[in-house]
Amino acid sequence: MGGNSFGKIFRITTFGESHGLGMGVIIDGCPPMVEIDENYIQSELNRRKPGQSKIVTQRKEDDRFVIQSGVFEGKTTGTPISIFIPNKDQKSKDYSHIKDSYRPSHADYVYQKKYGIRDYRGGGRSSARETVARVAAGAIAKTYLRSQGIYINAGVTQIGHISLDTHVKDINWSLTEENIVRCPDLDKAHQMQALVETIKKEGDTIGGKITCNISVCPIGLGEPVFDKLHADLGKAMLSINAVKGFEYGSGFDCITMRGSAHNDIIEKQGEEVMTTSNNSGGIQGGISNGMDIYFNVAFKPVATIMRDQKSIDHTGQSVTVKGKGRHDPCVVPRAVPIVEAMAALVIMDHFLRYQAYHRPS
Repeated sequence: MGGNSFGKIFRITTFGESHGLGMGVIIDGCPPMVEIDENYIQSELNRRKPGQSKIVTQRKEDDRFVIQSGVFEGKTTGTPISIFIPNKDQKSKDYSHIKDSYRPSHADYVYQKKYGIRDYRGGGRSSARETVARVAAGAIAKTYLRSQGIYINAGVTQIGHISLDTHVKDINWSLTEENIVRCPDLDKAHQMQALVETIKKEGDTIGGKITCNISVCPIGLGEPVFDKLHADLGKAMLSINAVKGFEYGSGFDCITMRGSAHNDIIEKQGEEVMTTSNNSGGIQGGISNGMDIYFNVAFKPVATIMRDQKSIDHTGQSVTVKGKGRHDPCVVPRAVPIVEAMAALVIMDHFLRYQAYHRPS
């Protein structure tokens, strides 16, 4: 199976299955002398872990990690960093009913057809549990980026029909961790929570949107052809389980605008060159322009619902797939740190590329 690695200079490879011994990540290309705060890494994993509130899956994983290499006396050494997160609360019997059947809108059927074998316990490699490894790696990337003055914030801005009307530049990101929905608007958060609780009682699921903002990003990140910064951000976000859409800057709203309204006028403010608007989302020609980078990520309703659904088994016969197990009625609140982590991995990789050949003007 290919496709388990991401990045060029700052490169990660994740491994493990949902109901195997654990999940892990190898980080290659991390600069030496980066101070590692294990409490911070753990806090990031805690934001993603299951069982953290009544509106997420009740699988109980403490997600305690072990750094196996690449760190000495609290600092990175420049050698590959290995992080392992054991699985502790697997209930594989919850999946015995799909051993020979395929769940609607899951990877079950295509995995079986592609590889001729699949780990049906929680989806194996296709499980969203794989993202715990990304969050661990992302925490190290975020640590480095913060030392360079670059900050990444994300929050839930829509669940179902309930959405924020606030423009990204006016969002108070400090409110994101003040509620279990991770919405940076406490009023909307209460409404979203009530909606998720209703959906959960109905045995159904619902989707939502996460908005992410990257501030104080230097000019010059990204390559102008195939490695455009927004293209790599798009790939990163679309690689997250359940993601169905990505837009940056004005996104699909630009369709209704004229060029005269959409163009970001360039001006000099003191010693800084700025744009009077930011419809470009901080990226022009695939390269960061120094303005805030912002984007939206759309998540579908979780495919596992607590209802019976029609499907087929491995012989092609019609079957009924029972709704059982421990699953999120809405994955969006737990996906916030995953979006931040993937954004950090992209920015970190491009920042190191930028440093490799940047010449001050």
